[in-house]
Amino acid sequence: MKRRHSRKHQHRSSTVANPALAHRHVQEDLGVNVEMPRGSTRPHPTDSPMAVNLGPAIWLIALHVLALAAPFCFSWSGLGLAIVFHWMAGSLGICLGFHRLLTHTGLDVPGWVKGTLATIGTLAGEGGPISWTANHRKHHAFSDQVGDPHSPRDGGWWSHAFWLAYNTDGGDRQGYLRKWVPDLIKNKFLMFLEDYFLPIHIVFGAIITGAGYLVGGPSLAFSWFTWAIALRLVAVLHTTWFVNSASHIWGYRNYETRDDSRNLWWVGLIAYGEGWHNNHHAIPRLAQHGHRWWELDMTYQFICMLRFFGLAKNVVDLKSMKAKKLKNNLDVSDADEESQAA
Repeated sequence: MKRRHSRKHQHRSSTVANPALAHRHVQEDLGVNVEMPRGSTRPHPTDSPMAVNLGPAIWLIALHVLALAAPFCFSWSGLGLAIVFHWMAGSLGICLGFHRLLTHTGLDVPGWVKGTLATIGTLAGEGGPISWTANHRKHHAFSDQVGDPHSPRDGGWWSHAFWLAYNTDGGDRQGYLRKWVPDLIKNKFLMFLEDYFLPIHIVFGAIITGAGYLVGGPSLAFSWFTWAIALRLVAVLHTTWFVNSASHIWGYRNYETRDDSRNLWWVGLIAYGEGWHNNHHAIPRLAQHGHRWWELDMTYQFICMLRFFGLAKNVVDLKSMKAKKLKNNLDVSDADEESQAA
């Protein structure tokens, strides 16, 4: 991906550069109360030097190296597991659990459903639910402006992957989390998933590898580990990373937004509806990302299924938004009539 114009040369929106206005926008967009930094005109902490985060860097490099063995240990069962786990981790875990539920509170689900989706999301290999949500809420507050952790304005490859090798908390992890995810750090189970990210992956990998050994011996064990764990993790990572990079560079726009978000059809397909990114940035709380009939959103279809079975309520979608708007208009009309009658 080609490097776009450097941040130091970009036009800086007065809305985003002003912390008070940015605070107002993030409150409206995310539907949660996050505290923005005070007394500063520069968002915390992206403009300060960021230290390399060796843990995530080693994790990502190791996964890509392990995935290189996939062509030498192919099995149809390994491929099948990779496809199923890709959908589960990518769509149910990241797109639904981490993104539309935890980050944007676009629906309500029972606690056990939230815990299940968060666990599946953790198995996507993109970090725990707490840090993932914190970084994404910050992205929406400063999208494609100073303070955005992963804007293509700093380079396509930076927004796609390289930003993950650096700290985004400015050396104050607890303060960072208290500011961006005050609602989530109170949840002990989500904090458990955050703190035990690596052991959870080790246990899951051992279970899959062990199951492969019991079914077909060492060769199948290695095949399942390589395809269902390593290659699948790499595929999920790049699928969701394309939302951060490609969907802020190419595509069309249904809405005028204060960032570079685009709707990109092929990302919409491979990322289970997340590629309709301009729609999402226009109205972030919507659990429905496809706004036109051809904009297929597989994750939203699963949300509709959860709602059908009574496992999802208060789903924020186009229908509910229009109904709320109509109700507000009626309430205003009734109030005007009452005032006139008085």
